[in-house]
Amino acid sequence: MPVPAPPLEPTGEQSVFGSVPDGPAALAHVPAVPLDGLLRRTAAALPGRIAMRTPQQTVTFAELDALVDGGAAVLAGAAGRPGAVVGVVSALTTSFAVAYYGTMRAGLVVATVNPFLREDALAHVLAGAAVSVVVAPPEVAARVERIRGRLPNPVTVLSPQDVARPGPPRGGPGPAPDDVACIQFTSGTTGEPKAVQLTHRNLVVNAVQIAAVHELNSNSVALNHLPLFHPMHLNSAVWAGAAQVLVPEADGAAAVEAANRHRATHFYSLPVRLAHLAADPRLPELRLQTVGAVFSGGSALLPAPARTLARHLGVPVVQGYGLAETSPLTHCQRPSRPVPGSVGRVVPGTECRVVDIDTRAPVEPGRPGEVQVRGPQVMRGYLGSADPPTDAEGWFSTGDVGHQDAAGNLFLTDRLKDVFKYENWVVSPTEIEQVLIQHPAVQDCAVVDHPDPYRGAVAHAFVVLATQTQAQPVSDELADITGYVNRQLPYYQHVEYIDSVDGIPRSPNGKILRRALRERVSDLAHDSSLTPFHGGSQ
Repeated sequence: MPVPAPPLEPTGEQSVFGSVPDGPAALAHVPAVPLDGLLRRTAAALPGRIAMRTPQQTVTFAELDALVDGGAAVLAGAAGRPGAVVGVVSALTTSFAVAYYGTMRAGLVVATVNPFLREDALAHVLAGAAVSVVVAPPEVAARVERIRGRLPNPVTVLSPQDVARPGPPRGGPGPAPDDVACIQFTSGTTGEPKAVQLTHRNLVVNAVQIAAVHELNSNSVALNHLPLFHPMHLNSAVWAGAAQVLVPEADGAAAVEAANRHRATHFYSLPVRLAHLAADPRLPELRLQTVGAVFSGGSALLPAPARTLARHLGVPVVQGYGLAETSPLTHCQRPSRPVPGSVGRVVPGTECRVVDIDTRAPVEPGRPGEVQVRGPQVMRGYLGSADPPTDAEGWFSTGDVGHQDAAGNLFLTDRLKDVFKYENWVVSPTEIEQVLIQHPAVQDCAVVDHPDPYRGAVAHAFVVLATQTQAQPVSDELADITGYVNRQLPYYQHVEYIDSVDGIPRSPNGKILRRALRERVSDLAHDSSLTPFHGGSQ
């Protein structure tokens, strides 16, 4: 159980705020407000409480709320009309929170933008969401300038500093709970990112659900050891009145030291960072003094590093599960009752079932099938699609394969889709293949996931070389192809293993038989002489 810690600074305010029970009664506490209304509510109740602390600044809830008011005025003026879409580049800074909530307070829709997107993918996201304003740091702003001519609509680019200005409270009615608040892009099996529409109610409900299962309240200090700001941690902390300590530094030992220094009660990180920490020679000397649990999310953390960390740090290491389409959390291990290997039980107000992949009939505990969920955090739908996101009974099919035990703990075993996870990023093989096939030496290609103990999986390419270009040794040719691809893609899509083959296995209708290639990867993974290529730059 999380160990309560005092506020970062004495405020004289109520000691516990935002506490809700972990169960169906939690949804009785969900307020009918737009998402930024959670911040307004907490700022009114706990104005002097620390909201965020970074290496550069400390901001109280009242100060953050005032910055959001000022940011809303700037963004409303730049957008020019209600309902316009603002692209906000994710960053582990207070300015992200200002732009994120400020967009909603201005009556606009926020589209979160991955800062690692290269120009083609960035153009797809900005055009697909009809973004009219982008809040971006200089390096991403430069990319937007280079693709400006490829966008269907004019785009105004603002820096985070342009938006982070205090201002007076905004008047007038805000968005309705069922209005779209946020657009998040995710990769599908075809490789084309899908735009997920989340309503204010989706996100408000999930903030309450997360706070309940993570046991967050105004005595909590949540340390975010993440490369990017994930809204699930932001929204749940704001709902609960919890302080957030943002630690962008990758070093796990430094994050543990920061958690002790700030008397953190919750430690949030990614599997790749936790796996590295578990292998760190300094780990035996590290202890968490006030943290009650380490929370891992985004992809699967292998059992071995989880056990190592729990033993050395002296606290449970728990995992959760969710999707962009579910705002995102649907399941989480409880810190007081972790179940090794599982992602835990459903969060309050949510149902889960496993159905037979072929018949779609529910299966009994222990039997594998496709995971389906139902709850108030399920998205409105995909932007531009008239298809409902759920079946007639409200069940959303996740595309993941798993089974439940008799107590309702979910165990994930496989994916129906061809995508895979590198750290916290969903990687589409198709997107990599589209770049691979453009190289003049590549006649045909396919990409599958290659298991990696720290990152989940990395890209493994199989290529059929064009015979007329094989004037140089095959190894040199493959290195050249790898560098060509990796220079055009973000780091998590980099090809790290590559093999020359005589042909790509395909079905009669031309579909790549990835299972056959994965079997080959499994055989190669046991070859100690196999070394990855590291061509190109991030």
